[in-house]
Amino acid sequence: MGVSVAMVSLTAGSVEAALDAPVVDTSRSPYARLRPLGVGDARLEDRFWAPRRERNRTVTLPSQWAQCEETGRLDNFRRAAGRHDGPFQGRVFNDSDIYKWLEAASWTLATGPDPALKARVDEAVALVAAAQDADGYLNTYFTFDRAAERWSDLEHAHELYCAGHLIQAAVAHHRATGERSLLDVAVRLAEHIAAVFGPDAGPGTCGHPEIEMALVELARTTGDPRWVRQAGFFVDQRGRRPTALRGGSRHAGRFGPEYFQDHLPVREQRTVAGHAVRALYLYGGVTDLYAETGEPALRETVGALWDDLQGRQSYVTGGAGARHEGEAFGEPYELPNATAYAETCAAIAHVMWAWRMLLLTGEVRFADALETALYNGVLSGLSLDGREYFYVNPLADRGDHRRLPWYGTACCPPNLARLLASLPGYGFATSDEGLWVHLYATGTATAPLPGGGRVAVAQRTEYPWDGAVELEVRADSATPFALFLRVPTWAAGATVAVNGTPLDGPVTPGSYAEVHRSWRDGDVVRLELPLAPRLLASHPRVAENHGRAALARGPVVYCLEQADHPDADVWDLAVPAEAEWTATWEPDLLGGVTALRTDGHARTDGDPGAPLYRPLDGSPPVRPARITAIPYHVWANREPGPMQVWIPTA
Repeated sequence: MGVSVAMVSLTAGSVEAALDAPVVDTSRSPYARLRPLGVGDARLEDRFWAPRRERNRTVTLPSQWAQCEETGRLDNFRRAAGRHDGPFQGRVFNDSDIYKWLEAASWTLATGPDPALKARVDEAVALVAAAQDADGYLNTYFTFDRAAERWSDLEHAHELYCAGHLIQAAVAHHRATGERSLLDVAVRLAEHIAAVFGPDAGPGTCGHPEIEMALVELARTTGDPRWVRQAGFFVDQRGRRPTALRGGSRHAGRFGPEYFQDHLPVREQRTVAGHAVRALYLYGGVTDLYAETGEPALRETVGALWDDLQGRQSYVTGGAGARHEGEAFGEPYELPNATAYAETCAAIAHVMWAWRMLLLTGEVRFADALETALYNGVLSGLSLDGREYFYVNPLADRGDHRRLPWYGTACCPPNLARLLASLPGYGFATSDEGLWVHLYATGTATAPLPGGGRVAVAQRTEYPWDGAVELEVRADSATPFALFLRVPTWAAGATVAVNGTPLDGPVTPGSYAEVHRSWRDGDVVRLELPLAPRLLASHPRVAENHGRAALARGPVVYCLEQADHPDADVWDLAVPAEAEWTATWEPDLLGGVTALRTDGHARTDGDPGAPLYRPLDGSPPVRPARITAIPYHVWANREPGPMQVWIPTA
């Protein structure tokens, strides 16, 4: 699996894409340690992410646009603009799907020209602008016949949620293209919101957090501190039941205040609760707010919530949310497998929050969590052909769960598209010390240096299938600076060498290896990350996983799928805890994956006719079985059949 990549030039204008398009811009945030590169500052040219991102551009985005057309989402905007007769179509929050599509398309344009996509983006931006009211209000559900109902049902109506997605799309569009057309729409809407909600207006906030992250990013883009204050106002409203102060809900209390993130004031929260996506979006917004204000209580809150999520509430895949009822977190250690909800949007929200925590601190644990969710809980949501999606991501299945081309509530498809489109912006960051490398993939990046000038890095690797990473460095400054390389927590035995000479001192898993020197053009840093397959045990209070183990190699979590086991039901398979796994690159399997194989056992008493209960009389009857494990993110791309992540150990 040899790779090669051309070294990027440092001459002015050498990078075609925009160089000022970070996903989260902490370049002037006083309480953030790291400053991310823009989406256009890095290029992915690897065999793992580059083909997926190309499918996102050529298949996923066009097919999602077609779905938005067929389901009336675009007609809703035409109706609001006076260009279409007929009723509003779909769910109250359908506007947000158009905004997420626009964000995805904008980040795609940040990485290279696409005239056809640009024309479609221009069409969508013009349509959104035409739908805006003169006073700045914009929500196509509350147009014409429903105008009198505006801001009357904050728990369920999603008005501020949709506004948040519009603002995020506008920020992405402006950063990617330099144009203000959509940003001006977003600013007018934000000004309308500020006139309705705030210390000098009225109380209230949205039942679905989203606006908080968006407003902070709007402040970072425009330089207007009003939007940080407005985000802080909405954070402060939570836990005071502000949603009930704007006319109350028309929907009887099916869910408690946790569902709406309205159960406790934010600064008093220490355990994750309620609807998983809403919770993680809120925590991301609170983290953004801390990066601008430095309020210690906010930092204490997000730290405690993060520890609770990682210690008691997240799946081994990086998924979040155990219960279908309320799409919610359960009790501590309530992490069922076959009935896991683990919504794709929750895994994406996990990535978004982890990224913000990483930018605050530069700590590997946040990058590790981001990577786990990205390679597993997020990527499982998208089919290999880029056309079908999981809303729910169970960790065990009997063969009934399949991806669909769209949903009535279609939050996950465009959410996947915007994350894939913006992915180059998550790989690198800078600080006053130097350049940080968070994710490993073949490609190039350019970044500003702390003392002036720029550095270019060409990365060569077959990660995540191979743990060897080479980085060739060129800098146009003689001033020494550091290169920080993430050493994942699982990478025991990792090594770093510069031009063939091992780095002085130990390379510690769960840290950034720091290479500080005066760099010469062509210096090569080689990182070796051991990728030995490893069995993982869960906390003993995770009841479903007693006597079971999950299999991982590097950042990739594996599963057993029926298609690889014609002679035994995968729910009857077991592996010895001391099993030796063989890793084999399979270029023709599921788009090219590393499969893991070992010898194990298949129970012979698991047929449907066996007694439901029987005497416990020693070891169950078994026969030898050859076991094949595939990455979890590619399951359900072949014929239906049982699957499981947590494997019984024999």
